[in-house]
Amino acid sequence: MLLNLVWVIYRANSNHAKTSAANCVDQLKKKGVNVYSGISGPSNDPYPRLFSACKELPDLAIVLGGDGTVLGAARHLAVHKVPILCFNVGGQLGFLTHDEKLLEDENLWDDLLKDHFAIESRMMLEAVLEESPIYEIDYQLNSQNIPQEKLTHFWALNDFYFKANLDDSSPTCILELEIDGEAVDQFKGDGLILSTPTGSTAYAMATGGPILHPRVHAIVVSAICPMSLSSRPIVVPASSKIVITPVGETARQVKLWQDGAGGCLLATKQRCIIQKASHEALLIALHQSSSYYRRLTHKLHWASSLFTAKNSKINSDGS
Repeated sequence: MLLNLVWVIYRANSNHAKTSAANCVDQLKKKGVNVYSGISGPSNDPYPRLFSACKELPDLAIVLGGDGTVLGAARHLAVHKVPILCFNVGGQLGFLTHDEKLLEDENLWDDLLKDHFAIESRMMLEAVLEESPIYEIDYQLNSQNIPQEKLTHFWALNDFYFKANLDDSSPTCILELEIDGEAVDQFKGDGLILSTPTGSTAYAMATGGPILHPRVHAIVVSAICPMSLSSRPIVVPASSKIVITPVGETARQVKLWQDGAGGCLLATKQRCIIQKASHEALLIALHQSSSYYRRLTHKLHWASSLFTAKNSKINSDGS
């Protein structure tokens, strides 16, 4: 990999992440790489400044933090096809990140320069909010039937979810689901989640949704605390065009969230069109990283005694 310019993004409110970022910047500069750094957090968005300061896109973005920091980087950088290398520094669960101990590998930067890594392409979702008045459209996100100023685009690596706005008197909402032009159901409850395979281990999993391998391109539709026992998560093809419409009282508003970050408000009869994004997140996987199944086992504490026993036997055999 040619490294002329690298961005180092680190988690806000973490001295550990700040120190690790400074070390990365120092080591990269010793390799002759131009480096810009930025702090990422709920009240810290480094990307406008970085895009403004740099005349060219970075060859690589190094992200130091938890999954939330990675998701923010993907939303800004995936559309520009910038690969992302993530380390769990100051984060918590870390499904999307490498162990921070790999930062101590003296061969890390040489391995990157020599292309000793793989790139995982992760499916993303794109949401288009159709503003009032309602237009008749063919649901293509690049439709010429809607003035561009009437469309608002959002991207997500994990999920989009819809919940009643906090200012409403009731935490519940009613959402109409349409898939490929066909009305499917109306959900009354706390909200609705549309998840990618990557996001299937996040909020959607908490609602009882299935875990999808990242290479299975599909969308999980899962209700949040539905008021009907018949409401169950469903998995639809990644090619599906999904329309979510809030219904009910005109004064009630529903909020669209992207990867847990605030998106926008939808009024009654406004529609949100969601489908697979045309771009994917490019996540660098170092050869030292664990397999997807081992990561699931470790993060979700599956069959821990079984794997401990197997590892003990391997160590005792000396192989």
